[in-house]
Amino acid sequence: MKIGFLQLRSKFGEVRDNVRAAQSLLKNVSDATIVLPELFNTGYLFRSQDELAHLAETATGFTVTEMKKVAKHQSLNIVFGMAEKNGRRYYNSAVLVTAQGRTCVYRKTHLFDREKLFFSPGDKGYAVHRVEGARIGLMVCFDWAFPEVARVLALQGAQIICHPANFVLPYGQDAMKTRAIENRVFTVTANRIGGEKRGNLSISFTGSSQIVDPKGNVLADAGDRSESLKIVEIRAEDADDKSITANNDLFKDRRVAFYKPLVRKSAS
Repeated sequence: MKIGFLQLRSKFGEVRDNVRAAQSLLKNVSDATIVLPELFNTGYLFRSQDELAHLAETATGFTVTEMKKVAKHQSLNIVFGMAEKNGRRYYNSAVLVTAQGRTCVYRKTHLFDREKLFFSPGDKGYAVHRVEGARIGLMVCFDWAFPEVARVLALQGAQIICHPANFVLPYGQDAMKTRAIENRVFTVTANRIGGEKRGNLSISFTGSSQIVDPKGNVLADAGDRSESLKIVEIRAEDADDKSITANNDLFKDRRVAFYKPLVRKSAS
C-alpha cells in the first residue's frame, strides 16, 4: 500500500483557504493513505475561547465534508488534525476519512502547554481502524512524549501509526523513530512549517515530516522550510513481525507483572 504525508504552511483562521490549499496539493494523488498536520485547517495559536468557538467544527462540518469528497473521488484515506466541537467541549482531534466514506475521530489525550487553556483532553481512548487491508492507529503531536500511546495502539494490532503534528520542540521526530522501533510499526508524522505571530504570542514549527519503518529507517522525510508531499510504498504486514533476534519477540517477551507502576498516579 502507499502511505505519505503532506507538510503544510497553514494560515491562522483561514479555514476555507487552508482546506482548499490541501485539496489542491492532493489533486494528483490517488490510491494512498495521506497524513496532514495537526489543526491544519484553523492554525494553532488561539488567543481566546471565543476564537476557538468561532473556528471549531463538528465532525460533520465543512472541513470533514470537503476532505471526504477528496477521499471518495481520488480513492484516498486521509488523516488530518482539526479543532473539533462536540456539544460544549472542544477537542484537538485527528480525523480519518476513508475512500469508502467512513469517518473516525481520535481526540488528543495529552495536551501541550497553552492547549490546556482551550481544549478538553481526549475522552475516546485508542482504536485501530482497518483501511485497505491495513490496520491504522491515530495519535496527535505531544502524544509522542507518552510511549504508552503508541504501545497501546501496537498491542491492539496497529501496523501504521498516523501522527498529525505541530512540532515546536526539536526532538519529536527523533522520538517517533523510537516509537517505531520499540513497537515495530510504521509511523507517519505530518508536521507544519513556518510560524504564527498573534499579538505578543509567537511560535515556530519545525517541519521535517517523516515516514519511518518498523526498524527505525526513515523512508521519506522533508525539510523545515517548504511544503512537501512524500509518498512511499510499504508492506503493512512487515509490522506484524515483532522479532528482534531469533530468541526475542518484542511482545512475547513483555513481563507485564512488573509494569503495574505504569498505571499508578505518580507521587506528588
